[in-house]
Amino acid sequence: MLCDFTVLGFESSCDETGVALVRADAAGQVPRLLSHALHSQVAMHQAYGGVVPELASRDHIRRVLPLTDAVLAESGRSLDAVDVIAYTRGPGLAGALLVGAGVACSMGAALGIPVLGVHHLEGHLLSPFLSADPPEFPFVALLVSGGHTQLMRVDGVGRYAMLGETIDDAAGEAFDKSAKLMGLGYPGGPALSKLAEQGDPKAFALPRPLLRSGNLDFSFAGLKTAVLTQARKLGDELEARKADLAASTEAAIVDVLLKKSLAALELTGLDRLVVAGGVGANRLLRVQLNAECRRRGVRVHYPELHLCTDNGAMIAMAAAMRMASGAAEPSKRYAFDVRPRWTLGED
Repeated sequence: MLCDFTVLGFESSCDETGVALVRADAAGQVPRLLSHALHSQVAMHQAYGGVVPELASRDHIRRVLPLTDAVLAESGRSLDAVDVIAYTRGPGLAGALLVGAGVACSMGAALGIPVLGVHHLEGHLLSPFLSADPPEFPFVALLVSGGHTQLMRVDGVGRYAMLGETIDDAAGEAFDKSAKLMGLGYPGGPALSKLAEQGDPKAFALPRPLLRSGNLDFSFAGLKTAVLTQARKLGDELEARKADLAASTEAAIVDVLLKKSLAALELTGLDRLVVAGGVGANRLLRVQLNAECRRRGVRVHYPELHLCTDNGAMIAMAAAMRMASGAAEPSKRYAFDVRPRWTLGED
C-alpha cells in the first residue's frame, strides 16, 4: 500500500464533469485537496427541461481533458506526479460513466500507473472530509443526492450499515418534480427553494410520508401527488400562490429529512451527523438541522457548498481514503466496466 501518493480523480456520472487532484501525505492524516475544476451542463439541458443522456456524454468528452489541464496547471504539477487515477464507476448514466472510465483507464495505461473505480455515493459520503471541519468516525450519514435518500451508520471507510432509504421518489426528485408541476425552470430544486423564500411554509397542509412509520425509510411520491392535487385545486390562483406552495413543499421535505435523521441518531446513540449530496446545500435543511443538533449536543458536518454537487474532488478523496485505510487497492488491469445501478456496499 502506498503511504504518500497523489490521486487524479474523474467524475462524469451525470451532468457535471469534474476533475481533481488529492494528496495523501501520511497514514492517519486526512488527504488534502490540491486543486479541482468543474463544468456544469445546466445551461445546455435547460432547453429540454432535464438531462439528455446523449448530450451529457458528448459534453463530458469535450470537457474532460481541458479540465484536466486546468487542474494540473493550478496545482503546479504534471501528469508525472500522479500515482493513481480514480474515476466514478457508478451509479449514473451509462454513457456518461463510460467517458470518465475510458479516459481514466486509457490514461493509466499510457502512464503505467494503477486505476481505481469509485462508487459515486461513497464520494458524496466522504466529501465532508474535504471541509475545514472534517468529521470523525463513527457517525450517522444522511445522503441526499439526486435519486438517492439514505440514512447510514458509518464506522469507517467501507464500513457502512444501511438504516433506511427511499422506497420510491428521493428527496431530490421530490424537489425537482414538484418544481416542474409548478412550472419552474430546470434545475427544479434550487428554483423551488429560491421561490420558497417568498412564501408561507404553513400555507398548505402537505403530507409528511412515513414520518410515523416506525422505521427510517423514506417515501416522497405521495408528497409529489399532493402537490399536483393542490396545484389543480388552485387553478387560476396558482400563479399568485406559487411561492406559498413552494414554501409548503420545501417545509414538508425538510421536516421528514430532519426528523428521520434525529431518529437515526437516537437509534444508534451516536452524537455526530454528516449530511452530503446536492440537497445537503439546502438552506432551510441546514438551518433546522443546525438548530436541533445544537440543542441535542450533536455535531453536524457538511461538505463545502461548492462541493455539494457532483465533483471530481469527492471521487479523488474517496479513492485516497479507501487506499489509505486498506479498504481498496488500485489495479493495473485497464479493462473496465461501469455500473449504472450499484448499491453502496455491494461488490
